[in-house]
Amino acid sequence: MTTRNLTCATTAGLSRAVRALAREHALDPEVRGRLVLSAAEAAGAALRAGRETGLKWAYDPGAGLLTVVLRTPGDMGPAAELPMAPDAVTEDEVVWRLPAGPPVDDAEEAPGDDALAAEELRAVLAAADALTAEHRRLKDELEETNSGVLALYVQLDERDKQLRTAHGQTLRELEDALRPPLIEADGLELAVHYEPAGTDAPTGGDLYDWFVLPDGTVHITIVDALGHGVTSTRSALNVTHAVRTLALEGHRLQSIVARTDEILYPFDRAVMATVLLARIDPGTGELWLANGSHPPALLLRRDGTARYLEARGRGIGFPLPGSETPLTERLAPGDLLLLYTDGLTESRRDPIEGERRLIEAAHKHLQSPIEEVPGAIAEDMHTVILHPDDTLALAVRLTGQ
Repeated sequence: MTTRNLTCATTAGLSRAVRALAREHALDPEVRGRLVLSAAEAAGAALRAGRETGLKWAYDPGAGLLTVVLRTPGDMGPAAELPMAPDAVTEDEVVWRLPAGPPVDDAEEAPGDDALAAEELRAVLAAADALTAEHRRLKDELEETNSGVLALYVQLDERDKQLRTAHGQTLRELEDALRPPLIEADGLELAVHYEPAGTDAPTGGDLYDWFVLPDGTVHITIVDALGHGVTSTRSALNVTHAVRTLALEGHRLQSIVARTDEILYPFDRAVMATVLLARIDPGTGELWLANGSHPPALLLRRDGTARYLEARGRGIGFPLPGSETPLTERLAPGDLLLLYTDGLTESRRDPIEGERRLIEAAHKHLQSPIEEVPGAIAEDMHTVILHPDDTLALAVRLTGQ
């Protein structure tokens, strides 16, 4: 291994010396340029202060490694910011170790310092151009990738819309299958509106059932099972099926709630549901109501007077379930009877305000076609919703025909 030393008093002299030894060992022009700049920056403060800088280099032919040591007596520049990162830094030395070839003595053919500097500049510019081209290529690839990702997102969004549409259609069909079709009863007009708490679960615990009994009276069941979604739907269906069976078997209206609780208890001990039962004679307008912890029905007379029909009782799954003696009333032609679940009134700030607003909404739509009444009332009631809940509104009007 041969070692050489040199002392430099100016930045220009140091740059020429580093450039010469780098060319002597056939360093790439770009590497040579970085080494020259790094040495000048590291020793710049000391040289400007008039202190000489020592330059030492050694070549190891076995390892093909050139070691360059720059000794700067104080005022060394920040080594971490040099164009070529050093391999070692001490208090007054900076060391670079570079792969290099053996020294070549071609002093007579060697280009001048300016020519070598120009060669280094061209190499740096070529490297910069290569980086720019690579950056442009990567940018083009990124834009192409982004376009592909965007197209994929569009496809996925369209697919999601298709799946949600199919999902919603399936749930609507299921909902329709759970709800009985409109019945025909001479002398009565009936309509119903159902609105789920959320569009992702269009079935819930609010169900109704209506049918004509053998004696010609119309039976209506309103159920509000605890909870939301499919579980509450199952409980509500169990209640409506049990009530229908008991009604068709001829059980008295006031006994049906308690008997339903007895029937369901062995099969569904977790069920809790409020129930409102109504019987209407279309010919006479006579009305019977049995309640199990459910909001009262609203009767709005043709002349505009309104009254909540409070019938006493406790719901399915409640302590001491059952109904007391049914409340009786007589409907006149043009009277409107509204049966509903608490989602219609308790979505307001308080139930009392909800009941007052319900009377106002019923007044507003008293003379509307019956098929529009439940939905229009629900829309008026839900202008402000503080806690969404399943909502069911069922309207009955006596026509007297």
